[in-house]
Amino acid sequence: MSAHILVAEDDLHIRQGLQELLEGEGYRVTTAADGQQALSAYADEKPALLLLDIMMPKKSGYDVCREVRAIDAVTPVIFVSARSEEIDRVLGLELGADDYIMKPFGLREVLARVKAALRRSQLSLGTSDEPELEQAHWSMDDLTIYADSLRAERGSTAIDLSQRDVAILRLLHQRCGKVVSRDELYDAAWGRSYLPSSRSLDQHMSQLRRRIERDPAQPRIIQTVHGVGYRFDAAEPL
Repeated sequence: MSAHILVAEDDLHIRQGLQELLEGEGYRVTTAADGQQALSAYADEKPALLLLDIMMPKKSGYDVCREVRAIDAVTPVIFVSARSEEIDRVLGLELGADDYIMKPFGLREVLARVKAALRRSQLSLGTSDEPELEQAHWSMDDLTIYADSLRAERGSTAIDLSQRDVAILRLLHQRCGKVVSRDELYDAAWGRSYLPSSRSLDQHMSQLRRRIERDPAQPRIIQTVHGVGYRFDAAEPL
């Protein structure tokens, strides 16, 4: 069955263009002209991916993403916006967006980012047609990560994770004791088609540390190797 995509965009021509592009690739598409319609369509349709304009009537794309992420840490969200300031990109990532496409955009770029986000989602949930070779769960310090349920546990405390979080932690665990470069982390968690900004990875790592580390100021799971990348060193739990 083809993936179902929700396109929320107040510009009629862009909305119709995206719908035609995605349907031409075999996706099932639902459209919304404002943020409130987008939330209603999300609740009714449970799409596999959301393409959200930022500046929409009634509720902005940020508002829609925030409300979706409050109940759903899994479904990929891609922002589509003409706003190019880095602060907008950072805010979108902080809210849990998976990617960011700037207007004007190329058709191939949109398709590449959609396909990459859907593939990451399928792999994280174990629904891909590709053979499953990855561990379903693993430990890092005193934290246990469960990839299939997108969460981690420390004792009786559960921590929700995004697909991107799991991809990052999986790679750091697989490369235990070795430095994982910034480019490798981008490829694993954002996809090779992603065009990184200078701060998006550091911002995401900072947010992730605050959720999974006992003391983010003295991290035991995600250690920064300045100018190179990040590293996880195995150690006995506290």
